[in-house]
Amino acid sequence: MTSPVRKLSISVPPDVAERLAREPNASAYLVDAARALMRREALAAELAHQGIEVTEEGVASARAARAAIDAAWPSERYQAVRERVQRALHDGADCTPQAPAA
Repeated sequence: MTSPVRKLSISVPPDVAERLAREPNASAYLVDAARALMRREALAAELAHQGIEVTEEGVASARAARAAIDAAWPSERYQAVRERVQRALHDGADCTPQAPAA
């Protein structure tokens, strides 16, 4: 059973039209993009509700910190971590944080 949909006619700039032309299913691509934006907006709203202000400066700082980590970690290290996580998930490891022992 498929969920109900609404057919829309939209206008997009040429660069977006060119990108959509490369997609086998432009509608699905746009739905995924819109839902990703909706999740980001919901997260921003929840953070604001919790008193956490997201600023452009803070985002830029976080991106710079991430870029520094990316530069410091060779791809082999990322791959090793990915494999370790996949093994833990496959083996059913309990990844729940544990309280420190008293």
